[in-house]
Amino acid sequence: MREQDIKQIVAKVLEELKDQVGSLEKSRTNQASYCYGDVDDAVEMAVKAQKIWQWEYSLEEKKRIIDGLKKFLLDYVEELAVLAVEDTDMGRVDDKIAKNKLAIEKTPGPEFFTTKATSGDNGLVLEELSPFGVIASITPSTNPTASVINNTICMISGGNAVVFAPHPSAVKCSLRSCELINQYLTSQGVPTGLVSSLSIATLENAQKLMTHKDVRLISATGGPGVVKAALSSGKPAIGAGPGNPPVIVDETAHLEKTAKDVIAGCSFDNNLPCIAEKELIVVNCVADQLKRYMLENGAFELKGGDVEKLKKLVLTEDGKPNKSYVGKDAVRILADIGIKVPESIRVILVEAEEKDPLVQEEMLMPVLPMVRVSDFEEGLMMALRVEHGFRHSAAIHSTNIDNMSRMARAMETTIFTKNAPSFASIGFGGDCPTAFTIATTTGQGPTTPLSFCRVRRCLLHGAFRIV
Repeated sequence: MREQDIKQIVAKVLEELKDQVGSLEKSRTNQASYCYGDVDDAVEMAVKAQKIWQWEYSLEEKKRIIDGLKKFLLDYVEELAVLAVEDTDMGRVDDKIAKNKLAIEKTPGPEFFTTKATSGDNGLVLEELSPFGVIASITPSTNPTASVINNTICMISGGNAVVFAPHPSAVKCSLRSCELINQYLTSQGVPTGLVSSLSIATLENAQKLMTHKDVRLISATGGPGVVKAALSSGKPAIGAGPGNPPVIVDETAHLEKTAKDVIAGCSFDNNLPCIAEKELIVVNCVADQLKRYMLENGAFELKGGDVEKLKKLVLTEDGKPNKSYVGKDAVRILADIGIKVPESIRVILVEAEEKDPLVQEEMLMPVLPMVRVSDFEEGLMMALRVEHGFRHSAAIHSTNIDNMSRMARAMETTIFTKNAPSFASIGFGGDCPTAFTIATTTGQGPTTPLSFCRVRRCLLHGAFRIV
């Protein structure tokens, strides 16, 4: 998408949003049907709606409504993308449009479910997936609207209700997402409260929601503190933990394609996705050639004193990411150290050593440290160290099957991508369902409707076997 097209979309949507933002603020006191200031009220409505949704709507009716919801939301992907960037001051409008479309088009629905039937000498056993009930969903600022859409589709497909607790810096865009979802659901006669959000984003409210007696499952996407709170709530939890994904490029990689893929993945939404390439580990004999291709395809390299200026800007005194620059455009970051570059620049490339904070920390900005290694073996050992055992995501570009297999086995990451941008692993150019909650900590992996259901077994002894 061209820069001029993006600017026109932003201007148009912001004009349309003027009245809507005001109505969102007003709804905090008027208590719109999708938005609650009180946790007890939200959960009470969710409990009532969930029972009706589970028992009074057939599988075919659920599928029809969810398919219709997807079609309805496609008309609002641009609006939600603009609002997400305005709300959070992070990311890129064009990439958030892509995220929203991905969440709508590739999140699986009720069709994902199957029933397992086993027969034997003693009769028939059925195992089916059943809803938990009311789910508390803690959503991040990095993918706010896409996460609400993705989680809504997954959770209600399984017969659940959901109450969202949005990140404090993503309240408006999250509420607007819930408003649109409810606008369609209520038009189809679905009871109020099936999908709702807390309007006041505080830690106290999130804690109260997670520990509410009628909340049966917690889905938490965010920093270590959020996941820890979910796991200590005493409820079943789906926790998306931290990551620091390395990507290795060995001497057998197709370097021009690799350069384009790494830049595309690293720069997508300004490196906000937890799966995005965070550090580049390259076998030295191809490093210079790879770098040339990267500089031809949207990367800008910093050297010498400019690297130190960058570090002073994007790192705090204790070597942690400066939150003021999380999710900012590469052009903006470079401008703030006095370097003007074309809008086509998407990634800042910096040669670094393993111990560098840019390598060790999950920066969540389009700054890509490149570390040279003598061979694949050294690169693999380094990748294991800098990933810190999070077992979140990693990637490799190679045509050596042994190297690809060895890294996949050694890293033990929830997501491992070979010869593609990282975002292919969540369905953007990859043949897999979309997930914006990657449950690394609790082991469910990229979530689907199955993740938000529990297995129930029913046995009939001595009958219904036909052979």
